[in-house]
Amino acid sequence: MLASLAPAALVSAALGQALPSAAWAAEAPDAGDGGATIVVTGEGLGQSPAAPAYDTQTISAAQLQATASGRIDDALLSAAGVQQFRRSDSRASNPSAQGITLRALGGNATSRTLVLLDGVPMADPFFGYIPMTAIDPERLASVRVQRGGGSGAFGAGAVAGTVDMTSAGAQSLGLLNAQGMVDDRGETSLSAALAPKLGQGFAVVTGRWDRGQGFWTTPESQRVPASVRARYDSWSTGVRAVAPLTPDVELQARVAAFEDNRTLRFAGADNGISGQDASLRLVGRGAWQFDALAYVQTRDFHAVTVSSTSFKKTLDQYATPSTGLGGKLEQRPPVGGGHVLKLGTDWRRAEGETKENALSAATGLVTARRRAGGHTDDVGFFIEDDWTLGPLVLTAGGRADRWAITQGHYEERNAAGTVTSTSATDPAVAARSGWQGSWRAGAVLNAASWAALRGAAYTGLRLPTLNELYRSFTLAAPNGNGGVSLTTTQRNPTLKNERLLGFEAGIDLTPAKGVMLSVTAFDNKVKDAIANVTLSSTGNTTVRQRQNVAAVHARGVELGAEVTAGTVSFNGSLAWTDAKVEAPGTALNGMRPAQTPRIAASGTLAWHPAPHWTGALTLRHVGLAYEDDLQTAPLRAATTLDAFAQVPLTSWASLVLRGENLFDTTIVTRNSGGTIDIGTPRTLWAGLRIGMR
Repeated sequence: MLASLAPAALVSAALGQALPSAAWAAEAPDAGDGGATIVVTGEGLGQSPAAPAYDTQTISAAQLQATASGRIDDALLSAAGVQQFRRSDSRASNPSAQGITLRALGGNATSRTLVLLDGVPMADPFFGYIPMTAIDPERLASVRVQRGGGSGAFGAGAVAGTVDMTSAGAQSLGLLNAQGMVDDRGETSLSAALAPKLGQGFAVVTGRWDRGQGFWTTPESQRVPASVRARYDSWSTGVRAVAPLTPDVELQARVAAFEDNRTLRFAGADNGISGQDASLRLVGRGAWQFDALAYVQTRDFHAVTVSSTSFKKTLDQYATPSTGLGGKLEQRPPVGGGHVLKLGTDWRRAEGETKENALSAATGLVTARRRAGGHTDDVGFFIEDDWTLGPLVLTAGGRADRWAITQGHYEERNAAGTVTSTSATDPAVAARSGWQGSWRAGAVLNAASWAALRGAAYTGLRLPTLNELYRSFTLAAPNGNGGVSLTTTQRNPTLKNERLLGFEAGIDLTPAKGVMLSVTAFDNKVKDAIANVTLSSTGNTTVRQRQNVAAVHARGVELGAEVTAGTVSFNGSLAWTDAKVEAPGTALNGMRPAQTPRIAASGTLAWHPAPHWTGALTLRHVGLAYEDDLQTAPLRAATTLDAFAQVPLTSWASLVLRGENLFDTTIVTRNSGGTIDIGTPRTLWAGLRIGMR
């Protein structure tokens, strides 16, 4: 663990040197600027003129703060089509299943969507999941959800789209912003942000702590004496500082840490994640605009699997240390002539190793000790140009990626320490590397003051994760016949990169003041898609392997609406997707990818009768999906209603009321041979929100 913290310590030391200098620069006047005002935003460079060519939905700060659960994974569902691998939220799911995807381009739990926080990729270096509890939606200024592939900075990995989150600054947070909530099960959520202005810059210090006994994920009819609620206890903290170095250049620095522990289904089935992040960013907004970023992340994951018959430990994945390193440099030279040119380079490295012990369900003794891991690297070079020709904006860009998969290894020893399986004799784990190109192009035609036509085509790539390449695992679960079902998922160190080819066309309408409508039709295909493919199923035993299938092909339509009429507003979106696996000659061919619904919709009706007063109702629907790749275990459709209300008590304090799943809909999140897990039941919250400017 100390070794994994070393990179974070180095960056923290660098921050310690950089921030005092930056603060001094923020305080000191610039004798050469004639007293010009310096504007510090704490954000990256603005969107280029052709950004509307791609189907994009923005979730505002007001929407983020009115989320009934107060969790980022719930807030992201406001953009229909956003999904985790499972329907469980971040209180009651295995963290390794928290991958984010769009347009039903799933197949397993890894993120196929690039998730950024202030320009930094957030995916776990080993598994590819997103640490949801490390991101507080109430501390964000906005979230941009771009559906479809990208080839800009960190474009490798964005085969389904990009979720770009921007932190709120001191101007929007105020000096002190805090909240305390309690629900009808006695669970609590405490959060606070202190955001003082420092000279011409600012700092933001944040913290959050959530804990509770959790709800029952096991239906009452399937509970046994060992069944327990989904207990959770998580915290996160961070410091972010922004200061001007010159009138056109600002320094942004961030350090953060988090820990999240949960219990799933049975007593002793504990799992958790932890991490430490640090990043430095320089943003220049002069004639030669630039964005330079460097970051380091350390992560860990642990989980215990408990037998569903003996209720003893069968697997102790006691540590999965991993490290993510990366950076980018983007330049926007002033070429003129209606052009906005972007060019640059980026680099990402992921390294990690899983460490686990298999135990006998009868005796509790160790039967095997396993280790597996490796490294992946990607260096990308990108260029993109937006060209404005009156009402027409054209864009085209490309990437060249040099990728490498190295130091792959796995080893298994029995209780006596004898090696029973090793990568030392497996040529499949040999290091490999290569070049891969991708491109994207689009156009926006502002045909009228109230109508814009857009179209885009793109390609992309995603490297397999270390988990997909090198880790095998077995899950045991009770089945509907009173026995136990064993599902083994095998490693595959020969996995190829996923490759995207996509097209889309749409129209954005503003037929009246306060009314915005959008329609997008798309056709996306991920070639060599990585999926958990069933190799055999005999009796109560199922064997799967991660494999590249020919493709996952998704076609569909996405609708969006924003309407504001005085104090009332509506935000809604709907995604209808026909997704199929293309795997000729196999049982998978023509099947829908696991866990992906055909339809998803979200709509929020809000009322703001006066400053700081808010009332909101959010209706969501997710259609039928299937637990497995062969569509034998259905996850039935579910419709939920959430509510939020904020009522000012004084100039600095408000009463906050929240309600989750007011219909108390049964949300099936897992179905293994008739044994199911269920999601969040009706949950009512009350608390205080404090804001001091």
